[in-house]
Amino acid sequence: MTLPLPLLCFSLFLIISTLIPLIRHDYWIFRIFEYPRLQKLILNLIVILIITVWYMPENTVAWIVLAALFLNLLYLCYQVYPFTILGTKQIVKSRNPPGDNNVRLLIANVYQENRRAADYHRIIDQCNPDLILLVETNLWWQKQMDSISSDYPHQLKIPLENTYGMILYSRFELENGQVNFLVEDDIPSIEVDVRLRSGVLIRLFCLHPQPPVPQENPRSTERDKEILMIAKKAKKCAQPVIVIGDLNDVAWSYTTELFSKISGLLDPRRGRGFFNSFNAKYFFLRFPLDHIFCSTDFTLTSIQRLESCGSDHFPMCADLQFDSDSEARNEAPVADQEDKELAEEKLAKPIEIF
Repeated sequence: MTLPLPLLCFSLFLIISTLIPLIRHDYWIFRIFEYPRLQKLILNLIVILIITVWYMPENTVAWIVLAALFLNLLYLCYQVYPFTILGTKQIVKSRNPPGDNNVRLLIANVYQENRRAADYHRIIDQCNPDLILLVETNLWWQKQMDSISSDYPHQLKIPLENTYGMILYSRFELENGQVNFLVEDDIPSIEVDVRLRSGVLIRLFCLHPQPPVPQENPRSTERDKEILMIAKKAKKCAQPVIVIGDLNDVAWSYTTELFSKISGLLDPRRGRGFFNSFNAKYFFLRFPLDHIFCSTDFTLTSIQRLESCGSDHFPMCADLQFDSDSEARNEAPVADQEDKELAEEKLAKPIEIF
């Protein structure tokens, strides 16, 4: 049977949308198709079932399309596999009960126009974190959240009205804290040392670069550059390192994988699930955009996606444990020469103001 033209066109679109991200170009149209990997897999499977059940191919074109869809499905399964529970866990589970070497983190993109601050107070009470990073925070959000200051006396605040404000609340002592504008003058990041209850000093990086979308920035150059600058800083750091934030990039993109290789940091989601934190408002359009990376000095006590608080992002909570013996059990990603050259090429690209 001949395939209906709409079904044929949609099949070709699915295949092309999988191949487009293989083109290493910074323009948004090439990067945006990296996001819906799981969605493409599901749609690809549905189309294959429709064709085989209702439109069994009877001509060469239809058979070629069906074969291409099968190959596309296999490739997407290969891409998705590391983030399923069947994949290898990149960071081992904590062997010791939570104690003075643990740090419990809460990351939340509050969505600047959101007004459900009370829900975040409730989430904080439930999660009971040691460190809280809130992004898209302006002065209104700072005033709403500052009531937790008695429990979180150590703070770094950069409230901004451009949706790139950032506030860090901590129960732990903060040292050598600095706010950096690494790539763009109005996009801050935080670099600070955090002293755990045990006295161990860790380096924390918090960031929230622009996404590659037409209404924000039509290319990923600035985002990729900031992410890789943090990667190089983390690699050079002699202390245990944690990187958190809304990276506006999916966990499986080639830029995030490059970040992991250059920094040597681990992703606790690998082997445990997708933990899709965006978009909280649309069930089928969800991607893992809010990230937690750590050095091999840590093990994972827990990680979870929390309930929606009115933002387009779900909050994320993770509990990491510093363990001096974990380095022998965690295998750090390693950058080869090609990875290093690609990173340097991205870092050397000029910045444009849009």
